[in-house]
Amino acid sequence: MADSNYIVIVGCGRLGGMLANRLSAIGNQLVVIDRREAAFDKLSTEFSGFRITGDASELDVLRQAHTDQADYLFAITTQDNVNLMVAQIARKIFDVPKVIARVYDPARETIYREFGIETISPTKLSAEAFMVQIQTSSNKKKGTA
Repeated sequence: MADSNYIVIVGCGRLGGMLANRLSAIGNQLVVIDRREAAFDKLSTEFSGFRITGDASELDVLRQAHTDQADYLFAITTQDNVNLMVAQIARKIFDVPKVIARVYDPARETIYREFGIETISPTKLSAEAFMVQIQTSSNKKKGTA
């Protein structure tokens, strides 16, 4: 990324920590929000952003993160309902230009789209990766690789 972006990440589990570390390493300005202080242990010593311990579904926590200035908000907790709520608040109240939410249940993606929220489904991505592996193996068996 040539330009620095201001990014709010909600959820500092394995994905949130990895994403925050990578985005910080390439020069983005970050705020990571998680309910548990211990979650921030996943952040590297080089992480240059801010950490906020709190419930991102509360407006005061999102205000503290200066969400109104964010270019991106990633709602990536392990709870679909929390991700949807936070993503909606980011879009409607804080007018964040790009909001992306993780959704475990692919059946819920339609609901997110109705609210103008982009989604990434680890369930769907994993299924697609397994299908690619099966197709690749089948092609090799047939000698058409």
